[in-house]
Amino acid sequence: MDALQSTLALLDFAAVFVFAATGALAAARRKHDIVTFGFFAAITGVGGGTLRDLLIDAPVFWIDRPSYLVVCLAAGTAVWVFGQRRFRARLLLWLDALGLAAYAVVGAAKASAFGVPPLPAIVMGVLTATCGGIIRDVVAEEPSVLLRREIYITAALLGAAVFVGLQLLGIAALPAGLAGFAAALALRACAIVFNWSMPRFPGKDEG
Repeated sequence: MDALQSTLALLDFAAVFVFAATGALAAARRKHDIVTFGFFAAITGVGGGTLRDLLIDAPVFWIDRPSYLVVCLAAGTAVWVFGQRRFRARLLLWLDALGLAAYAVVGAAKASAFGVPPLPAIVMGVLTATCGGIIRDVVAEEPSVLLRREIYITAALLGAAVFVGLQLLGIAALPAGLAGFAAALALRACAIVFNWSMPRFPGKDEG
C-alpha cells in the first residue's frame, strides 16, 4: 500500500505540474503578465481534481495540501523564465499526454478509495484528466478539446477503465495503475503520431 500511495502521489504531482505548464503556455500565447501566468497554471493544474473532489464529497486536495499550488506556481514560473520557445507546441502535446494518463488513473483511484462504484469511478478518472484542460481552453478563449476530433477523452476513458477493470479482477492496485497509465498514454501517443481520430457522425455537410 505504501508503494501504491507513493506512486499515486508522484503521478499526481507530475500531472499537476504538466497541466499547470500547459495553462501557463496558454497565457504565454496571449502575452499575459506573470500574475495571469500563475492564475492560468493554477486553474489548469488543479481544475480537474477539484471537480472530482467536489463530486465525490472529498476534501478538496489542494486546500489540505497547498504544495499543489506551489507546484502550479513553479510550472508557471518555469514557462515565464525559460520562455515559450523552450515549450514548443509538440512538447506541449506530449506533456499534456503524460498528464492525461496520470490523472485518469489518479482520479479513478481516489474515487474508488472513497467508495465510488466502478462506473462512476471511471467517469471521475475522465473528469480529473480532462476538465483542467477544458477550463484552460475556455478561459484562454481557445478551441476546446471537446470540439476536436482527435482522440483525447477516449484515452482518459481507456486508462481509467483499465485500472478499474483490473482492480475488479483482483489485480493489485499498483500494477493496475501502471497498466491504466500505460494504456492511456499509448492510445494518446498513437493519436499524436498517427493522427488518429474518432469517426464523425455520418451525414451531409451543410452549406
